[in-house]
Amino acid sequence: MFTGIIESFGIVEAITEEGSNVHFDMKSEIAQELKIDQSLAHDGVCLTVVKVSPDSYRVTAIDETIRKTNLAGWRVGKKVNLERCMPANGRFDGHIVQGHVDQTGTVKRISDENGSWVFDLEFDQSTGNVTVEKGSITINGTSLTCFNSKPGGFSVAIIPYTFEHTNFHQLQVGDLVNLEFDIVGKYIARMIKGY
Repeated sequence: MFTGIIESFGIVEAITEEGSNVHFDMKSEIAQELKIDQSLAHDGVCLTVVKVSPDSYRVTAIDETIRKTNLAGWRVGKKVNLERCMPANGRFDGHIVQGHVDQTGTVKRISDENGSWVFDLEFDQSTGNVTVEKGSITINGTSLTCFNSKPGGFSVAIIPYTFEHTNFHQLQVGDLVNLEFDIVGKYIARMIKGY
């Protein structure tokens, strides 16, 4: 389990396809602290560490993960948000995040608000995912609060610290981002639908 509080960056060093799987070799300052078989969120996608060296590590994504996230668009040099699993005695500074991306969304507009930024995003509403005003959303692994919530769209405000310490500063209009909707909202929606 994660909380959506980004702790570091990873840089994609190499991408290797093996059958339907894709291996990502990542350079990171936290590499030396990682262990094989450890779960680590990459732009909100929970991936398992399969190889470790002093300044880099490898994770593997299966075809299902590639299809449902923005990983297919990753290239060498990409900066990725990283978060390790929350320790049992850790503090909940974000919200409950599983590391299971529901779908991708698209950045439709970025507004400079003279010290902060507003990002307007759209997503395919036919999937049944919803946001609520002042509810939680995870974008590229970052725990944020929705506003301007509507079917298939919402906005988030990004303060300077978040802008600098996540890869939001690299996002551009048209970019695909990974979305994980609030787990409580997903359970309620499932109960209302009766399945």
